Amino acid sequence: MNAHSHPQKNEQPWLERFINHLKNKISPPQLITVVFFGLIWIGAILLSMPFSSSDGHSIGLLNALFTSVSAVCVNGLTVLDTGADFSVVGQIIIMALIQVGGIGFMTLGVMVAILLGKKIGLRQRLVIQQTTQSTSAQGLVKLSLYMVLIVFVFESIATLILTLHWQSELGLGKAAYYALFHSVSAFNNAGFSLWSDSLMQFVGDPIVNLTLILLFIVGGLGYIVILDMLRKRSWRKLSLHSKVVLISSGVLILAGFLLIFLLESWNSATFGSLNTGERLLASLMQSTTPRSVGFNTINIGSMLAVSQFILIILMFIGAGSGGTGGGIKTNTLVILILSTIQTFRGGGQIHAFERKISQDSVMRALAVVMTALAFVLTVTLILTVTEDVAKDNFLAVLFEATSAFSTTGLSMGLTGELTTAGKIVVTITMFLGRLGPLTLAYALAQKKQSSKIGYPEDHILVG
Repeated sequence: MNAHSHPQKNEQPWLERFINHLKNKISPPQLITVVFFGLIWIGAILLSMPFSSSDGHSIGLLNALFTSVSAVCVNGLTVLDTGADFSVVGQIIIMALIQVGGIGFMTLGVMVAILLGKKIGLRQRLVIQQTTQSTSAQGLVKLSLYMVLIVFVFESIATLILTLHWQSELGLGKAAYYALFHSVSAFNNAGFSLWSDSLMQFVGDPIVNLTLILLFIVGGLGYIVILDMLRKRSWRKLSLHSKVVLISSGVLILAGFLLIFLLESWNSATFGSLNTGERLLASLMQSTTPRSVGFNTINIGSMLAVSQFILIILMFIGAGSGGTGGGIKTNTLVILILSTIQTFRGGGQIHAFERKISQDSVMRALAVVMTALAFVLTVTLILTVTEDVAKDNFLAVLFEATSAFSTTGLSMGLTGELTTAGKIVVTITMFLGRLGPLTLAYALAQKKQSSKIGYPEDHILVG
């Protein structure tokens, strides 16, 4: 009897032991990385099937993988024409991947913690706080539900507006489908379009431009900022995070708008055929889209080199922390600027809006920028070799690398001409860019060990 009961006793808890092993050995960021890697491959397999192609033939595993990574990582770079080369089924798969990649990436940390254990302890909450980029470790489950609600509301309203606007031209059914696809793509800062020229045919259409720009901005601000604004409804009561994101986003959009308008007004290849109203809309669109969106209403490759470099800077900065966009984040930039100013003033406490900014935040910001800069330069160097570009086309390579890393999706035309090696490099760049330097660091980091040895302080000359 004991011989029969003993194996039974050991067979029962194997699943529990496995779950406990996951809880103890794998952190939520690591599991998020694995789950999204799996999601990308599921998307790639589905997109490589003949039913996903418009001509009934497979687009090939590499092209499918590139598209799946671009969709899940809400990037927007494409080696194929989304509207022409994919069937409706394929387009719906891409749209689903965008939606999961956009909101799922930020809510999955909460869901993973719930699945791995009945209770979310303080340690788990702190890790999830980092993965969701929340300013508080409280109410994370409620936050994830609010995220879904915000997405539904904004995408539904935008879909309705665009459906009514395109109905006379496309018909009700097609207009509703196109409106839904572009609303999902816009809110999640993905940049996928069903038109071959992105949105260039709507360069002077205020309804299309302003509707999608609103989605870009809201998605880029982040759910935490939106909820903070809805709850407090007062500038003075907003958190430091919200104030920093709102002001930095506004300054970057305004600066980009003014610079592009002034510079491209001298460029006959882009603004030559546009009237003043169309130029204003085009400048606004091109100043918001580098914030990790990817739509364009003018030919990016025809812009002046100085304008293209401005877009590179805006792409590298990206959107706000906790939003659907990529880049180093506006918060990171602000922290480093404040730190630099304070250093020139002689050091001391770094503060903004009567709030102290911790030294830990400064070090994290510095780590993010250095990691991102090193990664973009490395990818640029590799692409310069794999693509064998001419010396006068180096800016296009830097543009491509920055766009891939910041999950923007803009291109000067290099994406469609990428070699096999180039596609693999850009695919990896998009994936790592979406994970983000900090999330990747948390995923790979070992348990922190405190040193028992103290060393004497010394100085290194700087500058």
